[in-house]
Amino acid sequence: MGTPPIPIAYQSGTSLAVPDWLNKGDNAWQMISATLVGLQSVPGLVILYGSIVKKKWAVNSAFMALYAFAAVVICWVTWAYKMSFGDKLLPFWGKAGPALGQKFLLNWATLPETAQHNSTGGLETAMAQPYYPMATMVWFQCVFAAITLILLAGSLLGRMNIKAWMMFVPLWLTFSYTVGAFSLWGGGFLFHWGVMDYSGGYVIHLSSGIGGFTAAYWVGPRLKRDRERFPPNNVLLTLAGAGLLWMGWAGFNGGDPYAANIDSSMAVLNTNICAATSLLMWTSLDVIFFKKPSVIGAVQGMITGLVCITPGAGLVQGWAAIVMGILSGSVPWFTMMIVHKKSKLLQMVDDTLGVFHTHAVAGLLGGILTGLFAEPELCNLFLPVTNSRGGVYGGNGGIQVGKQIVGGLFIIGWNLVVTTIICLVIKLVIPLRMPDDLLLIGDDAAHGEEAYALWGDGEKYDSTKHGNYSDETLHPKLFTGATQVV
Repeated sequence: MGTPPIPIAYQSGTSLAVPDWLNKGDNAWQMISATLVGLQSVPGLVILYGSIVKKKWAVNSAFMALYAFAAVVICWVTWAYKMSFGDKLLPFWGKAGPALGQKFLLNWATLPETAQHNSTGGLETAMAQPYYPMATMVWFQCVFAAITLILLAGSLLGRMNIKAWMMFVPLWLTFSYTVGAFSLWGGGFLFHWGVMDYSGGYVIHLSSGIGGFTAAYWVGPRLKRDRERFPPNNVLLTLAGAGLLWMGWAGFNGGDPYAANIDSSMAVLNTNICAATSLLMWTSLDVIFFKKPSVIGAVQGMITGLVCITPGAGLVQGWAAIVMGILSGSVPWFTMMIVHKKSKLLQMVDDTLGVFHTHAVAGLLGGILTGLFAEPELCNLFLPVTNSRGGVYGGNGGIQVGKQIVGGLFIIGWNLVVTTIICLVIKLVIPLRMPDDLLLIGDDAAHGEEAYALWGDGEKYDSTKHGNYSDETLHPKLFTGATQVV
């Protein structure tokens, strides 16, 4: 019997828009994944930031996220994409250039520096060349860059000069993010050395946590009254934003094999296993030590689980995802709830949403655990360095843990130095922090807008007419001990 004909819907060359190399399923999944990651930022983190902060900072916090997303898109296609995934300039940096012309964007997607060669110079793994156009790859990588800046913003909410933030975003994208992305993903020295970062535990989360913490030091703290009392203005909307973040992570981790394949399925399942385990672990610790579950704490635990599994989502087995969830729900909880309160350095730096704990600690933890639990067969499905494995699988696995630590230290060191330089340069031009008199006002001073007209049609709060309950009055605390924003 002859081979049955291929249905016309699955054939290539049916039109000029369907070249021989295009896989429609992979292209569809990659664009959906990019959209899911985009939705994590807009509206996901826009909603989460606007609701988890004090009412007077709702508009400013949401807008910092929205602005960062838009600014990154333009910088990305103008010069930053090729710095991250283009031809090599330095072992840790690609050559800048635009990604705007159709001759580039409609070509078969390639990552030119990703071909892996062995010690004798022979080809070990071919260059990454997924079956869709460069336009898809550019957009997919763009939303990852955008969410990194938005996560970093969580350290700076409630006091940063919005004009300084508008300068900070393109500078940090250019001189920090692109270095991590090229080094670990685009064919840089850490990529070829075999450091594992499946979907951004280091490139996105460790860098945003360290960058945010460093920037928070240079920007300075919130007002004393805001640091002492900073209740969420809408816990239910915080949950809505967190839900978009969780469900969007299917694209975050599921899109990184650059194909709709079996490793993508493994990554999505592991992501949800680890997030659920971490949320339950964090909530259990809140109940054990503070006698009640905290909704904000559950969100923090969910985030740490998602962050921790990210560097190993498609590289570890399901049981390892549970172990990683237990640790991601407990180690960052310990650093946030115990270590933070005893450390003078952590107390001195006003990291508004505790991004250092939820992203830097959880991201580094996930990277090291990936070095322990990466399963050899799964590694062969994804990694350019053949015969890679985690420490628990013997062989050369012990070396992998060391590689993970070195990779993490590089990201930490680069971000500490570069973020410091960026903040000092901006400070020469414009103050990093809003003045105290404007910090007392909040959104109305920064934007001339407020989030809620709670007392009538645009009418502002007046204690002589509306009673004595507002987020500025001293009244019995509604949150007693369980996890809150830091």
